[in-house]
Amino acid sequence: MKAPSNFWHFDKDISGCGVFGVIDKKKNLISGSMPISAMCTMHDRGNGLGGGFAAYGIYPDHKDEYAFHLMCDDKAALDRAEEIIKEYFEISVSEPIPTRKVLSIKNPPVMWRFFVTPKVRRPKWEGLTEQDYIVNVVMLINRRGGAFVFSSGKNMGAFKGVGFPEDIADFFRLEEYSAYIWTGHNRFPTNTPGWWGGAHPFTILDWAIVHNGEISSYGINRRYLCQHDYECTMMTDTEVVAYLLDLLMRKHGLSYEMVSKVFAPPFWDEIDRMEPEERKLYETLRMVYGPACLNGPFAILVTDANTMMGLNDRVKLRPLVIAEKDSMVFMSSEESSIREVCPDLDRVWAPKAGEPVIVKVEA
Repeated sequence: MKAPSNFWHFDKDISGCGVFGVIDKKKNLISGSMPISAMCTMHDRGNGLGGGFAAYGIYPDHKDEYAFHLMCDDKAALDRAEEIIKEYFEISVSEPIPTRKVLSIKNPPVMWRFFVTPKVRRPKWEGLTEQDYIVNVVMLINRRGGAFVFSSGKNMGAFKGVGFPEDIADFFRLEEYSAYIWTGHNRFPTNTPGWWGGAHPFTILDWAIVHNGEISSYGINRRYLCQHDYECTMMTDTEVVAYLLDLLMRKHGLSYEMVSKVFAPPFWDEIDRMEPEERKLYETLRMVYGPACLNGPFAILVTDANTMMGLNDRVKLRPLVIAEKDSMVFMSSEESSIREVCPDLDRVWAPKAGEPVIVKVEA
């Protein structure tokens, strides 16, 4: 599978996009019908060129295995990807991702999933951690072309493609799944055309990202990631956020709070007015992680197996609304989408620019 050959030649559209997320802090399972209904409310934020969902807790029978979701140009591309997977992993299940025919979705890729565990005796990368091993294999498959691993975490999965979110949900039969964290995305492509691999969410391991806006720092973010052996192949700016999270949090040990300060730091004139200790922290982060700063207008939802974070850019150029009901926390581009699925809310608010909202499961 490849990005369009005329990738850089098209008319830029206005920015739209809609994001939705829900997490149950007690890990109660939520039917897929909830995020589907929420995304339907924001139908007009997209243009049918991309939709997708991420869900956590959907594979309890394979919770200790990595779930590889692949989209492939054809059976031959799938076979080539499978040969790589067989070389590096033990495969317990190899099967099509369940789908149904949807009139609005034309010529979808071959969708396949593998449940895998790394081989005890590894042919390459002997000294790597298990998670680095997974990342390397994902990068290897993706750069070969013809097939993409678009989800590679444990007990979670991403489902995405070209279409409105409700079309993608219907195609992947998401009403049949239940999860304790859901995110959804309705795409209105701005800097890149809509194609299957470029739809949101973007994932690596357990990280999943949905994004409204534009990462205008994509070029420098991508070059920075290349220095750390991450390869961006999906041709969409949001891809860098998933890999930056993996680098900064898993490999460098930063917390969500610190990562939010890297992604959306105060302006230098604000830093100059801070107390000495706080000023030193931000100066250090800006100097060490300057190439990881996200420039441009954005509202992002970040998830892993235990957390959901919402974050705006530092001048709040994209909307983000947070709401609570009992053990559930909602994050969305619009309050209307939250009230569609939960009319009686305990609390609703909009976070300040650059101020993260971080919610963790209790169990």
